[in-house]
Amino acid sequence: MKIREIRTLSGPNYWTRRPCIQLVLDIGELEERPTNKIRGFYGRLKKALPSLYDHRCSIGSKGGFFQRVKKGTWMGHVAEHVALELQTLAEMETGFGRTRETSERGVYNVIYSYVVGEAGKRAGILAVELCENLVEKKDFDIEAAVQELKELREKYKLGPSTGSIVAEAVRRGIPYIRLNRGSFVQLGYGNRQRKIRATMTDRTASIAVDYAADKWETKKILEDHGIPVPRGIVTRKFEDAKKSIRKIEYPLVVKPLDGNHGRGVTVGVNDLEHFATAFDAAKLQSRKGWVIIEKTLAGNDYRVLVINGKMVAVAHRVPAHVIGNGKDTLQALIDRENENPLRGYGHENVLTEITVDHQTERLIEDAGYTLKSVLPKGEMLTLKTTANLSTGGTAMDITDEVHPANVHIAERAIRLIGLDIGGVDIIAPDLTTPLNENGGGIVEINAAPGFRMHLQPTSGLARNVAEPVIDMLFPPGVRSTIPIVAVTGTNGKTTTTRLISHILKGAGSTVGMCTTEGVYIKNRLVYPGDMTGPKSHGLVLSDPTIDAAVLECARGGILRAGLGYRECNVGVVTNISPDHLGLKGIDTLKQLARVKSVIPQIVRKDGHAILNADDPLVARMERYVSGETIYYSLDPRNEIIRDHKKNNGISVVLEGEQVCIYKGPWKYPLLPLADIPITFDGKAAFNIMNTLAAVGATFALGISDENIKAGISTFFPSYSQTPGRTTLEDMLTFKVLIDYAHNQAGYQALKDFALALPAERRIVTVSLPGDRREV
Repeated sequence: MKIREIRTLSGPNYWTRRPCIQLVLDIGELEERPTNKIRGFYGRLKKALPSLYDHRCSIGSKGGFFQRVKKGTWMGHVAEHVALELQTLAEMETGFGRTRETSERGVYNVIYSYVVGEAGKRAGILAVELCENLVEKKDFDIEAAVQELKELREKYKLGPSTGSIVAEAVRRGIPYIRLNRGSFVQLGYGNRQRKIRATMTDRTASIAVDYAADKWETKKILEDHGIPVPRGIVTRKFEDAKKSIRKIEYPLVVKPLDGNHGRGVTVGVNDLEHFATAFDAAKLQSRKGWVIIEKTLAGNDYRVLVINGKMVAVAHRVPAHVIGNGKDTLQALIDRENENPLRGYGHENVLTEITVDHQTERLIEDAGYTLKSVLPKGEMLTLKTTANLSTGGTAMDITDEVHPANVHIAERAIRLIGLDIGGVDIIAPDLTTPLNENGGGIVEINAAPGFRMHLQPTSGLARNVAEPVIDMLFPPGVRSTIPIVAVTGTNGKTTTTRLISHILKGAGSTVGMCTTEGVYIKNRLVYPGDMTGPKSHGLVLSDPTIDAAVLECARGGILRAGLGYRECNVGVVTNISPDHLGLKGIDTLKQLARVKSVIPQIVRKDGHAILNADDPLVARMERYVSGETIYYSLDPRNEIIRDHKKNNGISVVLEGEQVCIYKGPWKYPLLPLADIPITFDGKAAFNIMNTLAAVGATFALGISDENIKAGISTFFPSYSQTPGRTTLEDMLTFKVLIDYAHNQAGYQALKDFALALPAERRIVTVSLPGDRREV
């Protein structure tokens, strides 16, 4: 078998509205050998991946897929299910898949959903390898394949904190754009957007983050304001530290001045030798070599999460540990704990696997044991010096048990530092009594605190701490997105896009626009080129200055990567005619129409689809629309228009020489053709159609009649407003008509227009694109 292409379709696409992988798979000679003709294949597949039993397939019940394999199905279909199952085994829940023949015998489109794009693509490649091995009776290491996918998941998936905020945003209908491969994410579009990086926001003050990173500065601020903190010193020199520790007394905490995630922190230092090791470890983690030495406070480790000035969750954290049973070695106890179903690789589960590192070995040695020692029954041995979940720690939610005085202290501490989201680390016997009474204190303030311990505590109530973050970023009544107009079709897309944008600008909007000439922000070309795909759409939607987006959508971008957004307010389809056929698996007009129908499919329920009633392929797209449909036509007698009027629908129609808007039987004459420059007094029928589409789109957006008329009447066929689109240059003794027509329908429309112009003779020069079989 040969994988010809593999694509990540990250948005709505030809196959589905959800993100998916498209594998173009040539199964070669296996086209003649369905699974029931391959001796032993069914049994080998069942043995290799018994969990495929849960796949219902078209049968609709568990075991359904295996029934299909037993009766006989083709290898592309098997690869689809294997790719899905490998992802599931790697803790990435998917489920959607379909396999379809292409026009070429033995070549299939294998479509399946994914959670992490890089892992999804790799799952497809591994699935094909596994199927080939099963056919050839070769071994395949399933465990290694799943582990590889887990590593890709951990490398590219949003972390639990960022992921929870994004998930809460999506739950509320707030769109997002991932701005890099890390945790930098935009929530919302245009001038309504907000940005986060992990649990920092675009309103997190840089000076506050600097304060929190400087643990000594933080400590002094809190101490000066009467908040309990442990005694301590800061130094870069070991000899100075050695002299000072006599004043602090053992046991000590040694940590870097500017570290994070518990790196370089040593707790419970009880002698000089241990202190020297801890000092070196802390200094290594500090950017400038500064080390803090503090008195160890007695008690438990607590994390208080404060968002927008309010405490929202509290966790009691316990470092990774094991409890002896008097029989097993320490290594066996660690292995057994790692078999806990709550533990997993990286962030795949509630808890993280416990790894044995140098710190663990030192703690075991300090306790007088080795990994081969048998821990006495009931004895607890701590394996890490810090309680971070990422190192195997556990967390118990105690939010409802915290004394009001301690709530006040934590909230005040975060306000003093100036963070909008902050984590307060407290060591105290408990939090049910005030810190000022029980000897506890704040040991750290954290910018970008982790949410995982609150979202998935080992015990206690899970807290949706992402909810107050979204409440803070998007308070009630604050919108998260801007009007989006998506324009597709075969011909007329660019002119329609430009005219809609021009009308919106005249009505006072700051518009971002994508066309085949480039990306425009506020009427300035900021990125030249054919910018009609998802990447350029994302560029527009991430611009913080715009309050409306008009996006031309070409077939190539939809097929290559899907759309760069999930829904639009207005979706326009101009027409469907032969163009690009034979490319990317699109061979017929029906298939081309299906590509273009992606736009009406994503129109919001409160949005509008603007459809050409004179084109049957476009008009039939009405069945995909969940919002309202506005039809437009050159013919007031069009049956679709008549029926739409009867149903009280909105339509835009040319009646005689007048563009009219209908709302059911109500008629509003908007403006005559003589006032529409791009129609050349009605001679350019194709631009009349483009105008009708633009009227429908802007009317749907609530633009006033006066602004629509003003925009249309000031939109001229010129190099500045319609470059390369039906411009007529007067050369005194003759005129030159320039147009971008590049397919049969375009040439015919241009011919009709040229013949309508007064002339004694006409000379035609045509340049043909090289990828159009239909011209």
